[in-house]
Amino acid sequence: MIILISICAAISTFFGGLLALKFKDRLHLILGFSAGAVIGVSFFDLMPEALQLTGSYFEASTALSIVALGFILYMMLDRSIALHSHTDEDDCNKHRGNVGAGSLSIHSFLDGVAIGLAFQVGTAVGTIVAVAVLVHDFSDGMNTVNMIVKNHGDRKRALKWLTIDAVAPILGVISTLFFTLSENVLGIILALFSGFFLYIGASDLLPESHHEHGTMWTTVSTIIGISVLYVAINLAGI
Repeated sequence: MIILISICAAISTFFGGLLALKFKDRLHLILGFSAGAVIGVSFFDLMPEALQLTGSYFEASTALSIVALGFILYMMLDRSIALHSHTDEDDCNKHRGNVGAGSLSIHSFLDGVAIGLAFQVGTAVGTIVAVAVLVHDFSDGMNTVNMIVKNHGDRKRALKWLTIDAVAPILGVISTLFFTLSENVLGIILALFSGFFLYIGASDLLPESHHEHGTMWTTVSTIIGISVLYVAINLAGI
């Protein structure tokens, strides 16, 4: 059953990415939506989950400090890429696109891990987690493609990363057949990724969406992105 769910997650991710490629001429609107979706995943999915998983081990302030650490670490990595590639803007954009898409793909892998570990706890818990993963994997596919396209990547590279992102949750589920993670370790990982996603959304996708097409519609699309993830994640938790 969990393998079937992971395949559904892969399909959802892939279709989201294909949609982003199809409407790349409206990239500013899609980037605006993606920025909202990434920020929404951080605030409404990763951060609450991290707080819940680590709540029995340390204070909420510690978990939020790990979120801040994730933000800082990703910022340092992003700035380091920019500094080392300043002589070649195309090379810099390529590396930044790869790092962003890679982070989203690792997140998708962890989605698969979360599904597998949740089913180890019980079918009911596993089903809830699986639904939560499925409802935001569509936007994950869009976000992965957008990280490549907005950094001047071609269709071939976007499809390559989309395929990696789509396969990642399946590999994540399979991996849980061979290991288990304690709640606090998984919570720390999710807190770090919450910081990563806050940086990607607020410092990368959001400014880029408004850079050349600073219209009210880009702001509206960002609000829609946040709202869609809020509603989807809360409905999945019912």
